[in-house]
Amino acid sequence: MATKNDATTETTTITESGMRRCIGSTAFGIEAHEAPVDDFPVQASAKDGLGRMCRPHWTEDTRELRRASVARKAAEVVEVAPEKIAEPEAPRRSRRAKAAPEPEVVAG
Repeated sequence: MATKNDATTETTTITESGMRRCIGSTAFGIEAHEAPVDDFPVQASAKDGLGRMCRPHWTEDTRELRRASVARKAAEVVEVAPEKIAEPEAPRRSRRAKAAPEPEVVAG
């Protein structure tokens, strides 16, 4: 697993003062900026072992992505609901043959 110490090797995004560039998010109004290396989460799949956004902005970005997803799904439900109300389903017919009534037994 990558550690924050691995980030100092073979990367040009970390400056000598221990700062790294947070990429921000134009979609949600988060501007790119310089942040301390300690503010970045460990991400083992990245070449330098660190994430591309600082932790506070990563949290804000994922929160906004979730809100957008929930709003998008709610809009889909609103669009689908009127169509279902407009077309009532026809009553279903049984495929079974109706049984003939049993003859009554007369006691006698």
